[in-house]
Amino acid sequence: MAEENAISPYAGRGSEVDQCFFKGELSRVLRGVIVQVSNVEQAKIAEEAGACCVLLSEPIHIGIMRMPDPLLFIEIKRVVSIPVIVKVRVGHFVEAQILDNVGVKHFDESDETSAVDQEHFINKHRFKESYFVCGCRSLGEALRRVKEGAKMIKTQGDMAAYSSGNNITETLRNVRSVMADIRFLHSMNEDEVFAFSQKISAPYDIVKKTKEIGRLPAINYAAGGIATPADAALMMQLGCDGIFVGLEIFQFSKPCDRLRGIVQAVKGYNDPSVLAQASFGVGAI
Repeated sequence: MAEENAISPYAGRGSEVDQCFFKGELSRVLRGVIVQVSNVEQAKIAEEAGACCVLLSEPIHIGIMRMPDPLLFIEIKRVVSIPVIVKVRVGHFVEAQILDNVGVKHFDESDETSAVDQEHFINKHRFKESYFVCGCRSLGEALRRVKEGAKMIKTQGDMAAYSSGNNITETLRNVRSVMADIRFLHSMNEDEVFAFSQKISAPYDIVKKTKEIGRLPAINYAAGGIATPADAALMMQLGCDGIFVGLEIFQFSKPCDRLRGIVQAVKGYNDPSVLAQASFGVGAI
């Protein structure tokens, strides 16, 4: 039986994905909200508001976000029932080894501003029972990360905006770009796919899989500057499976109410009446 707190793949939004492609049980991410947290109290607020997972990270220090204290992961696991994803620096396989040793099964290797190795990402296939979240700004980048073993893709914008909040311009641009390229790929004939895979510098087999299913062969969340129910619904209507909310959410006057509204908006992203209700009372920016 799958672990109760496992994250499992949602491949819907009009297309079916071969479940074996994921090589594991990844749940709770259908139209989900993952909230970045840095302490136990924030994790409690996120769970109370309806988040499907929390992403544990330490606050940025001089532009760098390192692996959080493993003890903090253990403390959060004791008080929340939802999965806990833990941030590691891009390419820092030793951070992943340490976290794996204390029981972490979900890793976020997506913040290239804190990369220790921008050319060599962690070999995710070495962590047999674990699941990685990786970032992208283009379809080619997303499919390269999937080939490396990522089970979730975070289509993200300006990570400085992700940390400071409120600006989703680049996130919107990148989500639209990825979705447009998938639609373009899906309409190609077989002879064009190989050339397209070379153009975007992505492995042919993964590009071909993407064409067949008409979507990324991984869970696809948006991240960067998403701070209101309307922002969240915008990403969902563009085709994302869910969203990440950054640490800036806890700087607002009513973080729990705002998060509840965002969760409600993600679940009812196509219903204007639901979105209006979700926007009431979320507090000042």
